[in-house]
This record gives sequence, structure tokens and C-alpha cells, in this order.
Amino acid sequence: MKISIENVSFLLVLASLLSTLKISSAIDTINTTQILRDGESLVSSGGVFALGFFSPGNTTNRYVGIWYNNIPGISVVWVANREIPLTSISGILKIIEPGILVLQNDTNNIIWSSKMTRVAQSPILQLLDSGNLVLREANDDDPENFLWQSFDYLSDTFLPSMNFGWNHATGRESYLSSWKSKDDPAPGNFALHLDPTGYPQLLIKRVIMNKNKTYYREDIVDRSVKSRITLSQNGVWQRWSWVDGIQEWVRHQVLPSDFCDAYSSCGAYSSCNITLTPTCSCLRGFEPKDPYGWNMNDWSNGCIRRTHLNCKGDAFWTYSRIKLPDSRYSWFMESVTLEECKVECLKNCSCMAYTQLDISRERGGCLFWYDLRDIREIPFDGQDIHIRMAGSELDSKGKRRKILITSLISLMGVVLLGMSLKLYFCKREKNVLKGRTGGSISKDFELQLFDLSTISKATNNFSINNKLGQGGYGLVYKGTLEDGQDIAVKRLSETSMQGLDEFKNEVMCIAKLQHRNLVKLLGCCVQGEEKMLVYEYMPNKSLDFILFDQTKCRLLDWPKRFHIISGIARGLMYLHQNSRMRIIHRDLKASNILLDTDMNPKISDFGLPRSFGGNETGAQTGRLVGTHGYMSPEYVVEGIYSLKSDVFSFGVLVLEIVSGKKNWGFSHSDHHLNLLGHAWILYKEGRSKELVDICPTDSEYLNEVLRSIHVGLLCVQKCQGDRPSMSTVVFMLGNEGVLPEAKQPSFFTERDVFPAESSTRTNADKSSCEMTITLPEGR
Repeated sequence: MKISIENVSFLLVLASLLSTLKISSAIDTINTTQILRDGESLVSSGGVFALGFFSPGNTTNRYVGIWYNNIPGISVVWVANREIPLTSISGILKIIEPGILVLQNDTNNIIWSSKMTRVAQSPILQLLDSGNLVLREANDDDPENFLWQSFDYLSDTFLPSMNFGWNHATGRESYLSSWKSKDDPAPGNFALHLDPTGYPQLLIKRVIMNKNKTYYREDIVDRSVKSRITLSQNGVWQRWSWVDGIQEWVRHQVLPSDFCDAYSSCGAYSSCNITLTPTCSCLRGFEPKDPYGWNMNDWSNGCIRRTHLNCKGDAFWTYSRIKLPDSRYSWFMESVTLEECKVECLKNCSCMAYTQLDISRERGGCLFWYDLRDIREIPFDGQDIHIRMAGSELDSKGKRRKILITSLISLMGVVLLGMSLKLYFCKREKNVLKGRTGGSISKDFELQLFDLSTISKATNNFSINNKLGQGGYGLVYKGTLEDGQDIAVKRLSETSMQGLDEFKNEVMCIAKLQHRNLVKLLGCCVQGEEKMLVYEYMPNKSLDFILFDQTKCRLLDWPKRFHIISGIARGLMYLHQNSRMRIIHRDLKASNILLDTDMNPKISDFGLPRSFGGNETGAQTGRLVGTHGYMSPEYVVEGIYSLKSDVFSFGVLVLEIVSGKKNWGFSHSDHHLNLLGHAWILYKEGRSKELVDICPTDSEYLNEVLRSIHVGLLCVQKCQGDRPSMSTVVFMLGNEGVLPEAKQPSFFTERDVFPAESSTRTNADKSSCEMTITLPEGR
């Protein structure tokens, strides 16, 4: 049915002035004698979509767009005049001869127009229930014979029935481009393309390809399902579905969602698995190209072969459940079997791997690669790939027998070595107790051994004026060696609850750790009853010395605070997955973060950490150690500590750095929750900005601040399984992808759970209901 829009009543025009989205008249078709004014709409015949004028976000600029009809709010899926907005509500959309759709402003100038493909005799404009706005001949019976269609000029949203990709005949590409901002639909910084290089690839379902076209397309059986894909201003690909029951768009797929989704996160010839530590691993037969960078968590250079291929006698190793590599480095064959794929790959010395294209058919075709990048392991999905390697890298029967014999001999050697080491350590333990282990420690851990007179002279005989601080271990002094080097000396006090175990633990944990965000141990002094550790000197002392001081905290603007947060995260990730042993710090807090001259953070105090080998990630203890306010709930209640215990402590530290307030001792007039509870309330109410200590709330830093708070809350979630790994934390802090919703943290009110501030290290009884620890803290 055609309805003229020329006779719109004055009252309806007035209503359109009061509401930018109010529909004053709904039609399904317009022709050359009709126009569409601001406040009016063109609605698809089934009522699914509407075309009209709108203002996005907080701007008053006007745009012509398409959105879902009869859904609360406005979910725009296409914009006509993305780059040239109307500045008033006097815009007009109409068809002019010889069949062009134009948008005119209040001075009748054309600011946007459709493309003309051919002269039309009787053109009409129609909005289809697919969301496609089309120009076609009124009397043309072919439903797909369009003069022009909006589906050829995508915005930031992909809808079912859209063609996404290349029309090789016309050279036209259809691709998604993000908005500049929520107020500006002009093309932003990100675009999502279907890459036809090699084998066309997209990270979703099906590619349609022939000699004329390379498109990605989805068609749905149930047209009542409202589904869309958007590309956000931050370059995040998101799939949404409308749920009538809750009257909301629900996001159920996000890319990138984690570290492994970033392109080639682990470099060439390696695989990424977000569930493992370390996250990146070389493929079988390969080794890190840059071993030092690999150990420093820089995997960008990837891996290289241990044994070069000779193109003769090569074999294949099969990987299962993976996301296939980047197919730009590929070619394909149709209608061949998997065995024929293997033969073809062996014949081509450039072929590095192959897989079957269609596993549902015996002759399903093959995809070959000459380079392998962007591989990800998917535990519960994924495909098989057969990767080429030198035959010598694979086990033969003789080689397996040889390895078995060698393994048995090695096992016997390990048993004998273990017995020898046990005797050695027992003997050394006795020597330590007698104060005679200085030379042994120096030799075993390649540390400089300082004698007592040198340390005494450097610290002015441990003068009170040289005192830097005090912890559970004892006093810390500043010293200056004869060569002018400044040092920090930790001296075990006679009254300390720590002793030989903590001393050895710190030496063993940190002696050979090398990372820019870990404090460096220079040496030790063991003489008589004296046991001292000598560290590099940090001129800006500890983080708590500045952060919680009302005057000194002004030195920490937001860029410095974010730099500190990121540095701590990288240091902790190194301890968890890149050091030779997985190390759980167990006492991460503001006073154990030292700051150098440039405010670079360095994690210190390694008297309590526990190290693990293999796949171990935690343990249980009856001895509670750590600092209240930073300890995870499963550790406090059950004595269970793991890598996620450190993640919890890091989350507390992030919220303290942002707010400038201590979690322990925090108070608020409106409630009795600690800092975590307060941050959670603000987060749920959309008021996280109020948590900020200083004023980094300018638009330049606000997103970074809010993102840091969000990451902090993800780290302190009650269930340890919900907390991210530190590699994921580093990724989330350094990228702008969508973050998962945070769940309620495990927070306590001070008066209900901990009646007084407590010692950092003590024994305690466990209870599932409460903990009472009342020894006063010395620090």
C-alpha cells in the first residue's frame, strides 16, 4: 500500500520535534512523487525494520538510518550519511530521476546520494524485512533485480542475508567499519574484511566463493530470530541476539575475547592455549627463535625448526582440536582425499602442513600452508592439521626402544642423585644452623658473599639514621659500598618470627630471577648469627610510602599509576609462567612494591613464596601467612593457595592504586564494607569513576581508569576459577577489547571478620565461618 507523506498533519510534525525517534507515519514504499521527512519512517512490510532520521548518543546531528522496529531504544544497523550529518531537523529523503535516492538539507543541497547503476523508468524505494533498503523498478517481477541496495554499503553491523566480501566482477568490496564514537557514525579506526588472499577466511561459519564472487554470508531458517554482528569503535567483533523475555540485546560472542584471539600472539610455528601456563608453546620439532625474549614473555618472534627439512623422508605430525592457521599463506585443491593431500604436500617442498576442507566427504578437498601463523588450541572443538617435520623428529620402533633404555638408566641415575642430594642438604642444613653456609650459598646461587664488616661499614654500623623500614623479617637499612653503589640490607632480627627457612626461601626464589619488575638480589651475608640479604637500592622506597600519604600521593598522576599497575602485572606473570619454576608470591601488597628513580615498580620480599614444577599450580597449608586485606578467601578459610591467590592480591592492589585507599582499614559513611565492597557497589551502579583518588578523569585517561577498575574487580571475584590468569590480565590492561562482567567479590566487613589489624605472618585456626587474628602488625 502506498501512502502519500505530503499531507502529514501539523500535530505530527510538532510531535517529531519533541522526540527524535517518534514515528509519525509508517509506510512500506515511496516513489518519485513522495518524500520522507524528519520524524517520519519507512517500515518494512513485516514490521521488523524502520528507516528514518535519528541522532546518535548525545549529539544533535541528524542521520538517516535503519534500526530494529518495535524494540525499546534504538539499535541502528545502517547509516546513509555517515560522514556528512544534517545539522537541523529539516532533512528530506526522496527519489529523483533517473532513479537516485538523495538526502537534502534545509537549503535543498544534496549531502548524500545512492549510486546509479542504470536508468529507471518507475523507481520505488522499499525496506525489506531483511533490513535491506532497495531501489527497484516498480513493475519488475524479479525480487533480486535491484537498482541499488544498502547491503552493498555496510556500516558497522552485519545482518543475516548480507553478502560480506568481494564482487570480483565489479571490484566492489562489502566490509564492516566501526563508528568513530557513539556520537559519530563516521567510519572509525577499525574495519573487518573478508581476506581473499590464499583461501578466503573469516572467523565464522561459511564462505561462499566462485569465480565472480567471494562472500561470507549467513542465512537463518527462523526469520523471527533477530541477530546482528557489530564492529565496535575499539575494533571488537560482537554477535548479538534479541531476547524478548528480558527485552534486551544479549551479546553471546566476542572477538577478540582473550590473549590468544589477538593475531599471531605467539609468532610463527607456535600455538596459543589460554588455559595453560605458559600460554605459548612451540610446535613439535620447533624451538624458540629468540630464547631470551621467549623467557621474558615476548613470543612475537615465534619458533624455528630444530631439524631442517630435506624434502626427502619428511613426515607429518597430527595436531587435533586447533583453530587452523592464517589462510593467507595457503592454497587449496578440491575433490581429493586426505591421503592424496598428504602425497601432494610431500611433493611440494614449500608445503608445511595440510588439512581436509570438508570432513563430511571422502573427497572433501585439501587446504595447504607454506607458513604457519596464528594457531590456537581449542580443547573442546577445532580441527585436525598435519604439520610437516623432518623424519628424524618422529619416533621409530628402534628409537622408542633406545629412548626406553635411556629413560630407565636416567631414572636410576635420578634416584641415586636424589639420595645424594638428600644427604648433601642434610649436611648443609647442619652447617647452616652452625652459621657456616656463607660460601655454600655464594657458590650454589652465584651470589656475591659480603662479610659482616663490609655491611656494617656501609650502613654506618646499622645506624638508626640509615633505617629504611621494618617488616616481619626484620629491619631494612640503606648502605653505600666503597665503590659508591647504594644498597638495601635486610637484617634478620632476633625477635623475628621468620628465620632460616624464610632466609633460604628468599635466596632460592630470587637469586636467579631476572625481570625488570622484580627487585634484584645482589648478595648475602651469613656470619655467626647474622643473616642478611643485600638488594639493589630503590630511592623512592615502597609504594605504600607514597600512595597512602596525602601529600606524597600527588607525585602519582594517572599515567604513573597505570605504569605501576602494568609493571606489577608483568612481573607477576613472569613469576607464574615464565620463570624456571612457577612461583606463588603469597604476600603481594603495596609495601612489597618498591619504586626506582623512574617510578618503575619492582616486586620484593620473597621470604614467603612457594615454587612449583610441572603442572602444579597450588597447594594447601595449615599455616596462614600473608597480610590481611590481600589474602584470597579460599586461603583465609581453607588454607588453599594457588596462582589465583596472587591474582586476588593483585586485584586488591589495583583498587588501592586507583583509589589511594587501603583495603584494610577502609571506612565509608554509607556502609561497613571494605574497599572491595565499596568498589563493587560503585561498579554495579555505573559510578566507578567515583573511586578515583586523583583527577585522571579527563577523557584522555578515563577509559583506561575504568578499565583498570574493571580488571581489578575481575581479579578479586570470590570463586578462584572466575579470576583471570596474569597473562590474561596483562592482555586486558594493554588492549581495548570487551571485558567480561565482573562477579561479586569476596569482601568482608572489618568488624565482623577481623577485629584488629594483624601480623603479616602467623599461625591461625581455620573456620568456614570466621577468622580471628589479633597479633598487632609491626610494619
